[in-house]
Amino acid sequence: MKIHAIGGYNEVGKNMTVVECGDDAFIFDCGIFMPAIVGVEEKERTFSEEGLRDLGALPDDLYLERKKLKNKIRAFLLSHAHLDHIGAIPFIAENYDADIIGSPFTIEVLKTILEDSNKTIKNRLIQVNLNSHYIMKGKRDYKVEFINITHSTPHTTAIALHTPEGIVLYVNDYKLDNSPVLGDKTNYKRLKELSKIGISVLIIDCLYSAEDRKTPSEKIARGLLEDVLFGTYNQNSGILVTTFSSHIARLKSITEFGRRLNRKVVFLGRSLNKYMVAAERTNIAPFAKDAERFTFKNQLEKIMKKINARKKDYLVVCTGHQGEPGSILDRISRNALPLNLSRNDQVIFSSKTIPTPVNEENKEQLERRLKKHHVRIFDNVHISGHGAKEDLRDFIQLTNPKCIIPSHGDLRKLGAGARVAEEMGYKIGKNVYIMQNGRCVEI
Repeated sequence: MKIHAIGGYNEVGKNMTVVECGDDAFIFDCGIFMPAIVGVEEKERTFSEEGLRDLGALPDDLYLERKKLKNKIRAFLLSHAHLDHIGAIPFIAENYDADIIGSPFTIEVLKTILEDSNKTIKNRLIQVNLNSHYIMKGKRDYKVEFINITHSTPHTTAIALHTPEGIVLYVNDYKLDNSPVLGDKTNYKRLKELSKIGISVLIIDCLYSAEDRKTPSEKIARGLLEDVLFGTYNQNSGILVTTFSSHIARLKSITEFGRRLNRKVVFLGRSLNKYMVAAERTNIAPFAKDAERFTFKNQLEKIMKKINARKKDYLVVCTGHQGEPGSILDRISRNALPLNLSRNDQVIFSSKTIPTPVNEENKEQLERRLKKHHVRIFDNVHISGHGAKEDLRDFIQLTNPKCIIPSHGDLRKLGAGARVAEEMGYKIGKNVYIMQNGRCVEI
C-alpha cells in the first residue's frame, strides 16, 4: 500500500491524499487553498481550472499523471464540507472516472457550490449516511465507512478504508467534543471496534498539535456568545455578528439568542445562504425558520434600509469575519451599503482570524475602519473545531494505529504532531511519517 501526499502537507489548505492499493487508488479530499483567492472580491470569483492552478489554489493532482495513477482512481472520498477539503472538486473531479462519495451535508454543500457557479460535473455524487458504509468497485471490492466525528461543520466524518493491507483511517479534520450543540458526539464505539480489528495507518489533522491543551466544546463558544449578547448593554444598539458560514451549530446559537433578545434575525450574504440551503435539505437546521436570508443586491439594499431605520429590532448575521474584500461587513465598514454604523453598535466576531498574512492584513484594515465608526468590537468569541495536542494524544490512544501520518499543516505543525506520537512510543521514520506534498510512503 502506498500513501501519496498531494496537498495539505506544506500548507493549511488544498487537502488531498491518495491511497494506492495495487491497481486501485482513492483520493481523500480535494480542497482549495483559500489564501490564494481570498483577496479576490466575491463578485469576481468566476475561476477556471487553469486560472486557479496559476494562483496556486489547487492541489497538484497532475502528480497522479506523472506517477501513472490517473486511471487507477476509483473514487473521491470527502471528509466534510469545508472548502479546503472539497473546494477543488468542481475543477478537478471531471478529469477522473471516479464517483464522489461523502456524508449527506457534505454532498449537499457540494451541490450548492456547483449550482451557485452554474457548473456541472459528470461524476456521480453519492451520499452515505453517518456511521454507514459503502462498497466501491475496483479490481476488487473495497468497503469504506463514514464515521461520525465532531468538527465545526455538520456531518464531518472519519473515513475508514478497508484494504488488503489493513484499515486506513483518515481523520482530517476533527475535535473531540462530548457536548456538541448540533449533532451527535464522536462515534467512539466504532473507532474502538476498528482499533480491535487493526488500523494500519492513521492520517490525522495536526493543525494545533503544538498547543498544550484540549480543544474546548462548542458549548463553551455558545456560552461566550451568550455572555456578550446578554451581559452587555445593547438594548438600543445595532448588533452585527459574523462567523463561518459553514458553522451551522454557531448559526443555531446566534439565531436562538437573537429570538431571546426579541430581535428579528437576518442572514446577509451568498455564502451564508449556500450552507443554510444544504442544512435545510438535510433536515439539520429547524432553526432556519426563525431567520430570514437575503443574498441579491436589491434584496440586501431593501432590508438594510429597514434595519437602518430600527436597528434595535434586528440582529444581523453577515459574511466578512476574515475581512474578505467584497463581503457584507467589509462593504458596511466602507459605507458602501445602506446600513450605517453608529457609536455603541456592536460588531461581534464569532470567529478566529485564520493566520495567513492576507487574512491578518484584511482583518486589521477592517477593524481600523470599524473603529472610525466608534462601534464596540468583540473579537474571537469562538472555539476552534480542531483538536489540540491532548486531543491528538487521546485519539492515538483510542485507535492504536500501527503507523501515523500527521496532516493538515506545514512542516512545523506536522513535526509537532509527530513528536506527540514519539512521546507515546512511536518512532519517526519507522512508524511515523512526516510527509510533504509530492512525497510517497510505502507501507
